[in-house]
Amino acid sequence: MDKNEFYQELADSLMALLSGEYDFIASLANTSALLYERLDNVNWVGFYLVDNATLVLGPFQGRNACVRIPVGKGVCGTAVASKSIQRVSDVHAFPGHIACDASSNAEIVLPLEINGKIIGVLDIDSTVFDRFDENDENGLKALAIRLCNHIEQCVVLKYLQQNVT
Repeated sequence: MDKNEFYQELADSLMALLSGEYDFIASLANTSALLYERLDNVNWVGFYLVDNATLVLGPFQGRNACVRIPVGKGVCGTAVASKSIQRVSDVHAFPGHIACDASSNAEIVLPLEINGKIIGVLDIDSTVFDRFDENDENGLKALAIRLCNHIEQCVVLKYLQQNVT
């Protein structure tokens, strides 16, 4: 199976896993677990969520992680500040890299955007230099878009449950 097929199947598996679940945290937790299980050569998969000018650790799989990252700092903070995917082949060469796990050598960070606002990032680390290529970026971007659509539905449904009689 080529990477495009892999990521399409992975996104379909994620949507099946999240089907009928409308809790935001549970959805992120299962997403990180699925990606950690299915992606080769990764040592950390998780989320950081925006809280004012700080990213706060969310659900993840892997070793202990940094709890707070200032927006604009490190790979995750840069992804939020620039509203763009950060694909880093060698994190040690990234200016201002925050080394939460010294064994990580490559990283990809995808901003999670809903209604034009960044709510957090999906962060994936690898011990393998240059682990993530353009196909990984495109596949993970498509997956992140589907996840954001799901999260948006979670918020709407929760609002409706709480406010509509």
